[in-house]
Amino acid sequence: MNIPQEKISHLLSIAKNHSHAAILLSNNYEDVYGKYELLGGFGAQYIHHSPESLNEEVELAFGHISYQFKNKLYRQFENKKAELTWPEFQFFEPLHWLKIYRNGVEEQSKGFHHISKENDSLQSTKEAVVEWNASLSEAEYLILVDEIRDKICDGEFYEMNFCTQFTSKFDVDPYTLFLKLNESAKSPFAAFYKMNDHYLICASPERFLVKKRQKLISQPIKGTLKRRYGHELEDRQALFGSEKDKAENVMIVDLVRNDLSQISEVGTVKVRELCEIYTFSHVHQMISTVESTLREQCNFPEILEALFPMGSMTGAPKIEVMKNIDNLERFSRQLYSGSIGYWEKGDFDLNVVIRSLEYNSGALSFGVGGAITFDSDAKMEYEECLTKSEVLLALFKSAKG
Repeated sequence: MNIPQEKISHLLSIAKNHSHAAILLSNNYEDVYGKYELLGGFGAQYIHHSPESLNEEVELAFGHISYQFKNKLYRQFENKKAELTWPEFQFFEPLHWLKIYRNGVEEQSKGFHHISKENDSLQSTKEAVVEWNASLSEAEYLILVDEIRDKICDGEFYEMNFCTQFTSKFDVDPYTLFLKLNESAKSPFAAFYKMNDHYLICASPERFLVKKRQKLISQPIKGTLKRRYGHELEDRQALFGSEKDKAENVMIVDLVRNDLSQISEVGTVKVRELCEIYTFSHVHQMISTVESTLREQCNFPEILEALFPMGSMTGAPKIEVMKNIDNLERFSRQLYSGSIGYWEKGDFDLNVVIRSLEYNSGALSFGVGGAITFDSDAKMEYEECLTKSEVLLALFKSAKG
């Protein structure tokens, strides 16, 4: 089902009146793993600062896991101190919530109808002209990709997800910005997320991990091609026929299989889809689906220790690649390539934070990147980054990178 724009706008107006808020949207995405078309939470009656405190008694919570949470999971990164703008881990139990299931059935918390009468309307804003500054120039990016390829040739690692960042000092209205982004790029793991004066405006197509009772499902993306309307069939075939993209995808599938095997019943790790092509508003993506049966008594911290950060945003082998990411990238990833999602009585559904804007006090930023392998062409990798940026840059009149 489609959620009307007016409904989303109204929920965003409610979010304006609360320190913490999350609105998660599927945007009519049909998949067998998702449960909700829309899930919203407003206000925080309790905040969880570590995964240890989330258990089956917690009925509903919304939150994030920053990429920097890896520093708590791996001793090798304990001394890698980035200036954090987001807590490494935070989930909040909402004061008020709204659930709209895929079949259209709607549920809400007691008292939600009272706050739904709040009418702090969104302000229409003019299309803004924003000048962007890149953490790497094109020339610097090309040099570093060649350096990464040299490291691959030397056997340090096989694949690295290398990213760059674009920033701007500009005042925006994050509420109307999300409304505009979600209208132009309807994504299956879209999210508006607010933590005090920090905002994430997200149009992610990628699921990190969903848990349904004892079943775990991960859906890594590797392989991107710009969507040309009227040429979908030939472009989908071209992406499916790309040996380079398939090689990238299969490497990450192997990594995810290995990660899942650490916490799953023996023999239950299965690849349900391999290198399937999915089409979204602006791009075609190559997606695989890996699932397993979680071992009894395995808790949330153990799941994260085995699987976070997601392989699609690191590379393989994971620890060695993360060391190189810290050394080679010119920015701190923060929430980018982390995760946003919900927790519900021990089950959860978490996205991958990509195609996302972070905003705080006039500081606007987004990260973008791609997998570098031995076969990578540096110029083409840079062009792929620009392709992935288009959905965000299109929100503004012009941009400079």
